[in-house]
Amino acid sequence: MLVHHELLTAPDATPTKAVVFLHGILGTGANLRSHARRFIQSCPDFLAVLIDLRAHGRSQGLDGPDTVDNAASDVAQTVKQWSVPVHAVVGHSFGGKVALAFARSHPGLKAVMTLDSAPGPRLEARGSEGTLQVVTMLETLGRPWPDRDAFIAEVERRGQARSLAQWLAMNLESRPEGWVFRLSLPRIHALLEDYFQVDLWPVVEQVAHTKVGPRVHLVIGAKSNVYAQEDRVRAHGLEAESGGYVTVDLLDAGHWVHVEDPQGLSEVLLRRLGP
Repeated sequence: MLVHHELLTAPDATPTKAVVFLHGILGTGANLRSHARRFIQSCPDFLAVLIDLRAHGRSQGLDGPDTVDNAASDVAQTVKQWSVPVHAVVGHSFGGKVALAFARSHPGLKAVMTLDSAPGPRLEARGSEGTLQVVTMLETLGRPWPDRDAFIAEVERRGQARSLAQWLAMNLESRPEGWVFRLSLPRIHALLEDYFQVDLWPVVEQVAHTKVGPRVHLVIGAKSNVYAQEDRVRAHGLEAESGGYVTVDLLDAGHWVHVEDPQGLSEVLLRRLGP
C-alpha cells in the first residue's frame, strides 16, 4: 500500500529529479510545504514530494509493525511509481531517521538532510519529552467533539499553547458522531519507541569513511537538546574527515527548526541541495 503524498512543481516547470520531504511525529506532509514551495521556486528542475508517513495524516491502515524501517519501506514503495528519480530526502525529527533508513536501501540517492534528528538512540527520550507529554495528553481527552474549536479549547485547558492545539487539530476528522482525532495513538507510541531505539549513526559513518553514497547533511537546532554534546562532537568529527560528504549546519532555533528559523533553513536547503 502506498502512503499518501502531494506533488509540487514550479509553474511551467518540467522537473528532472525529486526531493522528498518527511515530517515528524503527529505531523503531516503539509508541515514542510512552505519550505518545499520556496525550494522549487529557486530550483524548478526539482519535483517536491510531501509524504504522510504511516499512521499519520491520510496514510492509515498500512500493514506491518510500526517501525522506522517500515516507514522507510513505505516511502520506497511509493516513489517507485514515478519516472523522476529521487535526488534527495529531507526529514524532520522522526522523519529524519526515516530518511537515513531510506538512504540505506536506495543507492541512487544523492543527498539526505535531517532536521534536528540525532541519528543515534535516545532511550531516555531526551529532547522529545514534550512530544511524549502531548501524546499522553491526547490519550486522556474526551471524544468526539462537536467542532474543531471545542477540541482546541480542551487542549488549551490541558495547558498546551493555542498554536500547538491548532496544529493538532489538523488531525481531526468529521464523522457522523462528531469530530474525532484520526490518529491511532498506540501506533504513534510504537513508532516513537522504535525511533528512540534505532541507531543510524552507521549510515552517516559509512558515508564519511568511504566517501561513497549520498551526502548526509545534519541540520541541528542550536537551542535544542535532541543532540547531546557528545552527538554534536561526533557529527563535527565526521564532517571534518568526510571531505564534504557529511556536513553540519547549526540554526538559531530549538527542535522546530523549520518554524523557528525558516529563513535559515531555506538558505541551508538551497546551499546543500540546490544547483
